[in-house]
Amino acid sequence: MGRSRRTLPEELLLLALDPATGTTAQPQSLDLGLAGAQLVELALAGRIAPDGDRIAVVVPRPTGDPTLDCALELLRRRGAPVRAVNWIGGPRLGLRQTYLSHLERCGMVHAVAGQMCGVLPTTRYQATDTAISREIRSRLDSAIRTGVPPDPRTAALAALAHAVGLGKHLYPGNEGRSSRSRLRDLIRHDPMGGLVAHAVMDVQNGVAAQPRRSPAPAGRPASAGVRSAPEPARGVPMQPRRGSMARAVVH
Repeated sequence: MGRSRRTLPEELLLLALDPATGTTAQPQSLDLGLAGAQLVELALAGRIAPDGDRIAVVVPRPTGDPTLDCALELLRRRGAPVRAVNWIGGPRLGLRQTYLSHLERCGMVHAVAGQMCGVLPTTRYQATDTAISREIRSRLDSAIRTGVPPDPRTAALAALAHAVGLGKHLYPGNEGRSSRSRLRDLIRHDPMGGLVAHAVMDVQNGVAAQPRRSPAPAGRPASAGVRSAPEPARGVPMQPRRGSMARAVVH
């Protein structure tokens, strides 16, 4: 995979980065979204494919992206297809910081050191090229405004943005309500993005232990519709407590 294209985890992180504060919106659910975005990116690269509610490795060849290839190798070692909800709900220590550091090395953000309560060291991140963030945002805005089915990458980005609760960050207030609703509806335009987004919401809702219900037999009612992510997303029950780091990072 060439590096001329930004990966989906990078785009999701840039969407979540608040230009005014240098912090990321919805930090706990964002960690889950980044793990899910890796799965979608690997699927777009032809390395994995959905198998029901599970993820199967179909081409184990590395992509050339170290972070994605680490995820691909972990999936390969599982041997059998793994449920998306179990994968996303697993430990993801440092994933957000890994991508922030990568964006800093690429020159897309720069770190600003500070202190919390005058004691704890913190690091905030400011975008260095706002045109990149505007381009990512404009793709979502266009899909919402025009109603034209977006490309799979944009559809998956919209699904993940909805799943992690970025709707109110991107389209705040009552005036943004219809845009948030259309953002949610874009989830149906990419099967892999939809699978991963629902898995992210399942983990947030604490239902990762239960397998997804199979379709109801004929003659019996089945639930319909698209589930909504909490607005704003609440804590993530299954996310492990993060260990201490040399310095506190954006949250």
